[in-house]
Amino acid sequence: MSTLPNCPKCQSEFTYTDGDMFVCPECAHEWPQQALDSTDDRRVVRDSNGNELADGDSVTVIKDLKVKGSSAVVKVGTKVKNIRLVEGDHDIDCRIDGIGAMQLKSEFVKKV
Repeated sequence: MSTLPNCPKCQSEFTYTDGDMFVCPECAHEWPQQALDSTDDRRVVRDSNGNELADGDSVTVIKDLKVKGSSAVVKVGTKVKNIRLVEGDHDIDCRIDGIGAMQLKSEFVKKV
């Protein structure tokens, strides 16, 4: 019987470790082991590569993102400076040049 956690995405019980990451063979989702080892109650926000984000960091957008209610698009490679972490589904609050104030999901950015 395995003591490894189920996949947080698809709930598969067939997870395995690869270095310091857990991997799901069914949906190919990877997540860091240290996320489970954390004993404090503070919320940890991670970018698409698993790096921990903090207020004031700079990030780069890794995917074209449509701006809801507008025809504008945030292009791949757009650098966003001085982010703020907030609670909710969109966990990054920021200001993007040419577009204005926005909220982004951490899964679509990488730390610079």
